[in-house]
Amino acid sequence: MNKLSALGSLTLLCIASLTIMVGSIVAPGMLSIAAQLGIENNAILLVTLPALGAVVFAPVAGKLIDRYTPYKAAVIGMFFYGLCGAGAIYLEGAFWVFADRLLLGGLTALVMASSTALIAQWYQGKERLEMIAKQGMAIEFGGVIFLFFGGVLATHNWAYPFLLYLVAWLFLVMLFLFVPRHGANSSITESETDGHVVVTGLSLRSIYVYSVLSMSTFFTIFVLLPSSMNHQGFDEQQVGMLLASISFVAVIAAHFMPKLSKKVGELGLLAIAFLGYAGAYTCFIQLGLLPLIVGAIFSGIGFGFSIPLLNHMTVERSSYKVRGRNLSYFAMAVFSGQFLTSFLESIPGEPSQIYIFCAIGCGIMALGLALYRNR
Repeated sequence: MNKLSALGSLTLLCIASLTIMVGSIVAPGMLSIAAQLGIENNAILLVTLPALGAVVFAPVAGKLIDRYTPYKAAVIGMFFYGLCGAGAIYLEGAFWVFADRLLLGGLTALVMASSTALIAQWYQGKERLEMIAKQGMAIEFGGVIFLFFGGVLATHNWAYPFLLYLVAWLFLVMLFLFVPRHGANSSITESETDGHVVVTGLSLRSIYVYSVLSMSTFFTIFVLLPSSMNHQGFDEQQVGMLLASISFVAVIAAHFMPKLSKKVGELGLLAIAFLGYAGAYTCFIQLGLLPLIVGAIFSGIGFGFSIPLLNHMTVERSSYKVRGRNLSYFAMAVFSGQFLTSFLESIPGEPSQIYIFCAIGCGIMALGLALYRNR
């Protein structure tokens, strides 16, 4: 079996970080950017529309991957990702700006699915699980990095954050240099090319459902927690530090995910993830700094133990011929969960009431997964 170099592995992880940067780059300077682009009344859509675009265009992305190979799909995705991302500074008016953000979301789904398909080609078994865990770490760590630099650049000029999208072209050059265009297919086993995959545990449809639930649960925290902390007297810097700490904990949790998955099994670890979410929301109901810190730890554990695991489960249940399609559906599920949280702020009532509902719901899901595992 051919081995991918360390620089090749790093390249695939860098490409994975493009998934979360699509919205995080503009989030810190969202209001000033929206005013300059002429969409000040719909500023939030700068962040949420890419998620909708990923949902809409994910099936197309899957067909491109299966037809043209993951490598060619990644090249196409990253080139137009940088072009559409940075090119938005020359647009003005709702139609063109929103069309650009929707298309950028579709390209994000293409990049996300193709990079995972490349990982699946180059790695098998335990190494594949570990690499996908690192991919989850790269995604979360990218969120921390791009949020920071997006905020710094936005303080100098509203257009500067968009230049960060050109990082995709740097990663594209790295792909050409460090990941062989041909040779990955030699690492594909016969069992993956014959179209037959043995399925145990959750089906693909169930995996997609849990992906939506996990991502919507995770992003609910990012949507509601800032206002909750503001009501408790915390300022924007403290809110940002807490949200960044959640991503940092998620990176650590994803690192330990492969070992824990081997010990407790896929369903057991997924149950622990939703139990972590339940613990996080239980803490957020309380007032004070300590419950917030403990809740941040629990929520990071929930993400780090769930999304990378569900990603790996999708790969393991997909034959090579339809892997691109199935991974695009996984991307659709992930971004669907993210986009659904856009409507939370319009729900009447206090955030604490939503926290209670989420805590109970996650607890029920954890119990259901534990019972299904032991049946």
